[in-house]
Amino acid sequence: MTTVLNPYLAFAREAREAMNFYHGVFGGDLVLSTFGEGGMAQDPADADLVMHAQLTTADGHTVMGSDTPSSMPAPARGQQVSISGDDRAALTRYWEALGDGARIVEPLEVAPWGDTFGMLVDRWGITWMVSISG
Repeated sequence: MTTVLNPYLAFAREAREAMNFYHGVFGGDLVLSTFGEGGMAQDPADADLVMHAQLTTADGHTVMGSDTPSSMPAPARGQQVSISGDDRAALTRYWEALGDGARIVEPLEVAPWGDTFGMLVDRWGITWMVSISG
């Protein structure tokens, strides 16, 4: 039996925009469902919010996310996602695409431990750490 660990990102009201952006970065298949479609919209203003989004890529990555309906407290900022491996070309492409509109915390460069590492905070407040094996 296999297990998989997936990041599940919480957004205030930006899940659709963010998940479409990540779809552009990583490719793959993106499925979105809304609170209205699921019959879960307690407030009519929440009907078009994303209840669940799942991005599944050809590389085997899965990123999930959702909006926070008005009946729940706003999500905490500071969520972090790490992506790593030895495919320098793919990881560099991800870094460059994620950097669109982002604040660079650590540029993507060789770190003291020998790997190439970078950290950025995207326009939705998600911290992405990219590490390329040395």
